[in-house]
Amino acid sequence: MFAFLNNARSTDMPVTEAVAKAKTGEIVLIDIREPMEIAHSGKAKGAIAIPTAALRMRADPSSPECLPELKQGKPVCVYCASGARSSMAKGMLSKMGHEVHNIGGLGHWVQAGGPLEK
Repeated sequence: MFAFLNNARSTDMPVTEAVAKAKTGEIVLIDIREPMEIAHSGKAKGAIAIPTAALRMRADPSSPECLPELKQGKPVCVYCASGARSSMAKGMLSKMGHEVHNIGGLGHWVQAGGPLEK
């Protein structure tokens, strides 16, 4: 009945692959959670913190405030607390022309062996 939901996820990068690619700098990793969430739990090592409200301004290559990391053409992996907000962010980033993957929530990152930083 909800097979369309599974199809949307099928194009996403496995979290274990994202962990490996983050270590080698092959991807740009974005944490879209709010600053208070990050202060409470930390974030994935090497992730750029861009709250959802600032995503359009900081990630759109046509914006003068676009971060340099997002102008390099590298694949982008996004995560949040559970994967819901990062799913919405994936759609927004895709419309901006980024190759983007939703890797779910911070817990998925940790389960896959991804390191954290405070």
